[in-house]
Amino acid sequence: MNNQTKLRIAMLGTRGVPASYSGFETCVEQLGSRLVERGHEVTVYCRSHHIDYDGQTYKGMRLVSHGTIANKYLDTIIHSFLSSLHALKERYDIGLYFIAGNSPVTWIPRLVGTKTAINVDGLDWKREKWPQIAKQYIQFAEFLATKLPNRFLTDSEVVQAYYQDRYGVTPPVIVYGSEVKQRPAGPHLAQYGLEPQKYVLFVGRLVPENCAHHLVEAFRQIPSDMKCVIVGDAPYAEAYKQSLYDIAGDDKRIIFTGYLFGKGYEELSTNAAVFVETSGVGGTHPALVEAMAFGSSVIVNDTPENLETLGEAGLSYVGHAGADSLK
Repeated sequence: MNNQTKLRIAMLGTRGVPASYSGFETCVEQLGSRLVERGHEVTVYCRSHHIDYDGQTYKGMRLVSHGTIANKYLDTIIHSFLSSLHALKERYDIGLYFIAGNSPVTWIPRLVGTKTAINVDGLDWKREKWPQIAKQYIQFAEFLATKLPNRFLTDSEVVQAYYQDRYGVTPPVIVYGSEVKQRPAGPHLAQYGLEPQKYVLFVGRLVPENCAHHLVEAFRQIPSDMKCVIVGDAPYAEAYKQSLYDIAGDDKRIIFTGYLFGKGYEELSTNAAVFVETSGVGGTHPALVEAMAFGSSVIVNDTPENLETLGEAGLSYVGHAGADSLK
């Protein structure tokens, strides 16, 4: 390790690895495996009801799985609390948490000398799925993120400015990179009846604030031989997913694949003509960063966070106008 100190590092607050849910799980997998390559000992805490993987290690990372209360209000914080208690006896050097809502438990590993940090993500309280009491909790958790862990950080300058203005504290920004694995058209395109450069791609969780309905509604109004591929899913969002299926109706050009990771995701991303990022909430979206790296033409919802990521590398539409602006 070139005389570097070997560290024992825990990653807490996500669903775990192998990545099969969102950008944070992808971040954990990418960051954790690279830390292992540098000689560090990495433990990832996983939710047993979500991760369908029987191994005790993955890409060199040790996996610790346990249960939680599986509903959208308690799932994350209960699991993070239990993980933090487990971390007490492990006495890690560093505990890295994800999502501001987990900040109330970041003090627990500090009792035994573990240094803790949290990546606060975007402004989660803006998400439509949360009732008012949950929004208030998340805003309180934002404040605690500036107080309880040793460090807090973000992946977006827009979010950095928000914390500076609201709480008077400026977190460091650590931006996402992208590991591009170009894959020629193959079995995954064939599975969905796709041809290279003849489809529009969306990748994300199918929840209201990610606004996939903008794309589905717009595409239905456009006469085209292209296809529209919606990659993603979400627990606890059945009503919204059904609304997307209803909008798509009998339009055979619109294809819902469910979650795709690994080779399938890479193959569809490599060969897409256009990538559309419709999300109206959040920090930096890794799928957008990756689409730009794959060389796709990119169109984004004009949120400050999306425009920050996009720079001069694509087009935007007026998010508040939805499908009418996008089409």
